[in-house]
Amino acid sequence: MNKRPFPRLTHMPHYSVIIPAYNEAAWLPKSLATLKAAMATIALKGEIIVADNNSTDNTAQVAEAHGAKVAFEGKNQISRARNAGAALATGHYLIFLDADSLISPQLLKTALDKLEDGRCCGGGTLIRFDRQTGVFSKLILMFWTGVSRRFQLAAGSFVYCLREAFEDIGGFSKYLYAGEEIRFSRDLKRWGKKKRMSFCVITEYPITTSARKLDHPERVILMTALCLFFPFLIFFRSLCWYWYKRPEN
Repeated sequence: MNKRPFPRLTHMPHYSVIIPAYNEAAWLPKSLATLKAAMATIALKGEIIVADNNSTDNTAQVAEAHGAKVAFEGKNQISRARNAGAALATGHYLIFLDADSLISPQLLKTALDKLEDGRCCGGGTLIRFDRQTGVFSKLILMFWTGVSRRFQLAAGSFVYCLREAFEDIGGFSKYLYAGEEIRFSRDLKRWGKKKRMSFCVITEYPITTSARKLDHPERVILMTALCLFFPFLIFFRSLCWYWYKRPEN
């Protein structure tokens, strides 16, 4: 992956929280309010960047109204949106948070403490849903929790890392339309191993994320099966519609 240009570090915020968002005007007020409350408990100075991924609603205006910086990415691709946010960021540490996810003060502090310690290059956390779900959704969550713990992989709803590591590995792959967080986890672990640093999945404080994509289990089954048997699908946006079609609820 080619490195993107990043601004030089200055005596600016120690960390940057980057939120990729496509038509998330309805979700951003709660997620940003929760994030700002968590940040208020942290001694380190931080900033919020919403990466507007060519939204057709007022996502950018909502973000600005809540005090966030806004980056723009015209191509609808999650990895490019995250990279666009990182390009605007000035923090030493980068945290990527989904627009429909709610972060706790404990999770934010734990992630920053690990990065400050100097032995962790980044990682992720476990997830929990924002409401009660059906049996199928619970099975999916159990499966992912086991995979995340066993193979040390970050879920896309929460990823944290050193800025230096992000720059060196070239950010999120611009060639992938799904699963980019898995590739990023792999690349970050390789980088950390060379530096004798760990990739750390936080287990004590899960991120609370929306269960909206699991309201149609038949779609989950279809896309999971397709990607397992035809992994080349993740290189084409039109074939990754599940990740880009905005849920109605």
